Amino acid sequence: MDFSIPKPIYQQIADYILEMIISGKWSAGARIPSVREMAAEVEVNPNTVARTYNYLSETEIIYNKRGIGYFLSKDAPAKAKAYERWKFINEQLPKILDNMQLLGISKEEFNRLYLNHRENEKK
Repeated sequence: MDFSIPKPIYQQIADYILEMIISGKWSAGARIPSVREMAAEVEVNPNTVARTYNYLSETEIIYNKRGIGYFLSKDAPAKAKAYERWKFINEQLPKILDNMQLLGISKEEFNRLYLNHRENEKK
């Protein structure tokens, strides 16, 4: 966790969990680390992790089996990807588009840069 940025720690933990789900490192239906296990792993107070888990439970990405632990929902990958996509389109993309306009980067130049980037990834 990065304590020097203004983003709340519980959201940073949520981002980490969403990344694990979207990347396929955690499978739908799988048990995830307990609140205490996650708190020890990311070195934060268990209450902070509990807040993260409550937040992700409200979005139905994870759920609690009382006395057993937290699990990913069967559609967790799709829900996590949809949530991250929404955040990107509504929070990050407007800033990128504003910067493109400010710096005079055209759609065509951006397309070219994007295609070059994708080509370099394949190498």
